[in-house]
Amino acid sequence: MKYLVVVGDGMADYPVDEAGGKTPLQLAYKPNMDYIARKSRMGMLRTLRPDLPKGSDIANLIILGYDPYVCYTGRGPIEAAARGIRAGEDEVIFRCNLITVEGGRIIDYSGGHVTTEEAKLLISELNDKLGEYGRFHSGVSYRNIFVSKIGEKLVSTPPHEVMGEPYEKHLLKPDNEESKKLNEMMLKSISILSESPINVKRVKSGKKPVNMVWIWGQGKTPRLQPFLEKHGLRGIVICAVDLIKGIGVLAGMDVPEVPGATGYYDTSYENKALYAVKSLEEFDFVYLHVEAPDEAGHEGSLETKVRVIEEMDKRLFGKILDNVNIDNVSISILTDHPTPIKVRKHTADPVPFSIMKPGLNGEGRVFDEDSGRKGVFGLVDGINFVRLLKEV
Repeated sequence: MKYLVVVGDGMADYPVDEAGGKTPLQLAYKPNMDYIARKSRMGMLRTLRPDLPKGSDIANLIILGYDPYVCYTGRGPIEAAARGIRAGEDEVIFRCNLITVEGGRIIDYSGGHVTTEEAKLLISELNDKLGEYGRFHSGVSYRNIFVSKIGEKLVSTPPHEVMGEPYEKHLLKPDNEESKKLNEMMLKSISILSESPINVKRVKSGKKPVNMVWIWGQGKTPRLQPFLEKHGLRGIVICAVDLIKGIGVLAGMDVPEVPGATGYYDTSYENKALYAVKSLEEFDFVYLHVEAPDEAGHEGSLETKVRVIEEMDKRLFGKILDNVNIDNVSISILTDHPTPIKVRKHTADPVPFSIMKPGLNGEGRVFDEDSGRKGVFGLVDGINFVRLLKEV
């Protein structure tokens, strides 16, 4: 059996008062997802743990069957793996956001979604002027990497979880020599980036400045059991964001570069769909991840989240159904965690999932949170998802 698993990052949500108590999934016109759901059995998936970060790193590790208590060291080293960034055994790898601050507060965790080209130039400036603290590596847009000899045990905060709050309140803790040094670096970055020609140009054109670096999610390089050895399936990851690609690299899965895949609203859904369908010829398990719903949730925009879901349905799921033989392939829809627009950050609530498989009678439901709660699978621990796929 071949398996195609499509993950809409942050797609699940809460009922929205101004939408008559409906969620974005319930508001969106999504005939292709609902076609798959009607032929599926459904349930709710528990993808996070109460005492671990509410991040896509933890959620996707769990969905792929990896126990985060055993293998998780931090978000930074996972993203570094996707970019082939090597670190010594005595080095700590941080995720490094390029952010926007104003009036002492974090107002944008993405620096206005700074372009990758701009980010590369800013990262180069930071290495020139802050090299004594460690080294910066450019990534995609605001998502970058910082490697240092210190900071592994410090407490860090994802910037998207403290939007609008004073940044000094959320600097690295506890107060010790390591945190003082790295916090000093972040504070110094404000003046360095503010004076950069890149930001002078951005401000003149009416864009937000990218005026601070924010490091978080640190750890050392983890070790994951190969996916093939763990599940007996040859796996491939179709994704644009380093976090998910890094999990694939660490798990020994194939991780191709998909033309036009951006991890944002302008991603090429069609190319991702065609890559996934083509991959089913060679691989047993295709993990297709879409970042855009999560970005809309963090933005707090109901209109954008509904639009993104509808675009996914038409351009991704429509293309998949037009090109795959559903009599030979199991197709699943799920989301890794909710990113509700009313809170603009991840929550640990269980998420809906559906499994369409040849020979498996469907429940006739649409794909949304209510259908998941009524599904025959009930509440399933996410770490058992791949096993359930194979056994059902």
